[in-house]
Formats: sequence, structure tokens, C-alpha cells
Amino acid sequence: MIFPYRGGIHPEDKKETTCNKPIEYLPPPGRLVLPMDMHSGAPAEPLVKVGQAVLMGEKIADSRSDMSAPIHAPVSGRVAAIEPAPHPGGAKVLSVIIDNDGNDSLHPGVSPYGSVESLTTAELLSIAREAGLVGMGGAAIPTHAKIRAGAGHVDKLILNGAECEPYVTSDHRIMLEMPEEVVGGLFALMKIYKLSRAMIAVSSNKPDAIAALRRTLPRKDSPIRVVTLPTSYPLGAEKLLIRAVCGREVPPGASTVSVGAAVFNVDTAAALHRAATTGMPLIRRIVTVAGSGVSNPKNLHVRVGTPMSVVFDSVGGFREAPQKIIMGGPMTGVAQHDLAAPVVKATNALLAFSRQEGSSSEKEHICIRCGRCAQACPMRLLPLYLYQYGRKDMLDECERMRLSDCIECGSCAYVCPGRLHLVHALRTAKQKLHNRKER
Repeated sequence: MIFPYRGGIHPEDKKETTCNKPIEYLPPPGRLVLPMDMHSGAPAEPLVKVGQAVLMGEKIADSRSDMSAPIHAPVSGRVAAIEPAPHPGGAKVLSVIIDNDGNDSLHPGVSPYGSVESLTTAELLSIAREAGLVGMGGAAIPTHAKIRAGAGHVDKLILNGAECEPYVTSDHRIMLEMPEEVVGGLFALMKIYKLSRAMIAVSSNKPDAIAALRRTLPRKDSPIRVVTLPTSYPLGAEKLLIRAVCGREVPPGASTVSVGAAVFNVDTAAALHRAATTGMPLIRRIVTVAGSGVSNPKNLHVRVGTPMSVVFDSVGGFREAPQKIIMGGPMTGVAQHDLAAPVVKATNALLAFSRQEGSSSEKEHICIRCGRCAQACPMRLLPLYLYQYGRKDMLDECERMRLSDCIECGSCAYVCPGRLHLVHALRTAKQKLHNRKER
């Protein structure tokens, strides 16, 4: 049963260029850039020195913080530099730069831990931490920290296979081509949370992935249920997903743990299964490369640290000079200005748009009070008023109207006939609120 939910939009999914294209392997480049800040929380600190030889899968950075994740060498080679380098977030951050020796010599510590059935809960949690796993649906929260936050409080476990952003098909292909790893990772999460039941939620526009997952489940009385979601945006946001499949409303300002639910991306689960059964840490992403400006859209197996320029070159480059390049989906992704920035753990797509599709008006028009933004908002907010209050620095009013509940999905901006820069204004206001609280 899918519970009723409010708001959302139905943009063209634009997935036809890559949804039927199998994942292709992209050989790692001669030089890889590993930012120390590629997850939520505290940045990692380098454990290696310039000139040091490293092996594939070797831990090269870590942190003592509970809210952090280690980083591993995606190739074997030598540390060429440890210095600030371009980051997808827009700034330069401290990075370990590795010259690839082309051998992919494996670190001796990379070896199977055992089957999920043979490992204890504590061992699985330790594996998630030591493998550097983070949420691969966009937030990049360290997986071990998310699990610990919900330990003993979660009775509903959901894998998120909605992938509702236009163009992006990386999760679709993972579910279709690696269903055993997805299901195996979910069984590991069930064991960690001590749950006997779980769900995989997949949008209805992926019938082949739904069928592949169901074929992988145990034939009789499976403890895992594959739930088909309506195809709408932003139903993949975890609070909305919980509302739709569990009927539980996450209170304003609260986390999903408050309603006893935990949501993980399907590739996060697959990465946990790989880490347990092979010992391989998180050193790759499946990346959709698409958009009107891309010559030959594909789904690629990319090593973390690969410069974006290399990824675009591998698909034949651009049809024309792109107007806009985005890491992630077109609704919530981050615009890129330097293709020297690398693929990081949070990269699920790289999109390039031609001038016609990527252009946007810089002029802001007067709001006509049509109310479409309020109708589209899945969090039941009033974006118009938040926009006005934020622009006037009326932060108390923003807080009173639950600005912190905005998930920055972009539904309001999508439907706005005045093309107001709603998401940018709300994001700026949220940062001002955060800065005020930090004083």
C-alpha cells in the first residue's frame, strides 16, 4: 500500500538516453585527486606522505571524529602531492593526489571478511566504517554514523531505489545489473538493525529493475518486499519516502529516527555487501553521464578521484560548448565551474546542457501570487513567504515558518511562472540561520 502524499511535480524524466545502456568500465586515469572532504561531517586527514607508494584499497586518510569516513587509494601508485585542489563544491580543498602506476596492485588488507550470515552485528558495523561507506544518494552521511544514530530505535528499514531526478539512471542500472549485491547489502543492514523485515522502494518507471530484484529474493515468504512507487518527484527524498510507504510523518525539525525508520540508497547497500564479501572499500561510483550537451550518454564505472574532464572525454566530449554542467540531478545537483574537480563519493551523475536547455533568465519577475509553489511543496511549506522573509533577513519569521524543513528539492522553482530564484533564496536564508545559531 502506498499512503497518500501531497505536493511534488512530474517533470519529463529524460532517462531514455541511458536507462537501457549497461554500465561500462572507465579505466582510471594517470592521475587521481582525492579530496579529504567528500562526506558530511569532519574532513579526513592524510595518513600518507608525498612520494609514498600506495596500493589499491589502502587507507590513505582518516579522522578521529565519529562523523567522518576514511578514504582509500582507488589505484596503486605514488603520492604526487598533498595540496589544495578543485572540489565539486566550488572551493579548493586539501587533497591527496596519486599518480597511477597502471597495475591496480591490491593492498594485502583487502580480503573477504566472510558471508553476511557469518559476521556479527559489530563486525558488519565496523566493516561499514573501515570501508569508508557514505550515503550514495546525495547526502554522503557516513554510513556507520547513520546506523549508530538509529540503533535500537528503528523498526522500518527501506532501501531507496526511487531515483526520481530526471536524466539520472545509475541506481536503475545497479538494481538491474547487480541485484544480488543490493539484496545482500539489505540483509546485512537487517542484521545490524536486528530486523526480520525490510523494503526496497522503486519507482514504477523501472519495471525491469523491479523484476530483477524480485527474481533475486528468496522464493518463499521473502522477508524483503519490493514496493512499487508512483513516478513523481521528489518522492525519493527520505522523509517523503517514509510517508509514502510507511504512513509515518516525520515531525518538523526531526530526523527519520524519530519515527523509527531508516532509509539507505541501493548503492550504499551494494557497497556494504562488497565490502563484507570482498574486503574492497568504497573506491568507485556508477555515474550517469548525460544531458543535451553530451555526445554519447552512458552509465560508467568510475574510480573515485577521476577528474570530470576525463569522464566527459570518455563519452566523446560535448556536442557544443555547454551552457551548464551539473554534478547530480538537474533539480538538486551542484553546478560545476572547473572540470579538474574529481568524481567523489557523492557523485551519481554528471550532466552537461546545451545553451538552449541550460540557459536561465537572470531577471527576477514579480510574484503573481498564484500559489503554485505552495501546491507543489511536498513539505507543506509556503515558499513564497519564505522567499520574501529570507530576502529581507527576517530570520525569526523564516524559523517560525519551518524553513529548516525545506529539502531544497526545487519543486517550487520548477512550477513558478515568474521564474523566481526560490531555491537559491531559501538556501541562503538557511545558511544565515545556521550562522546566527553558531555565534
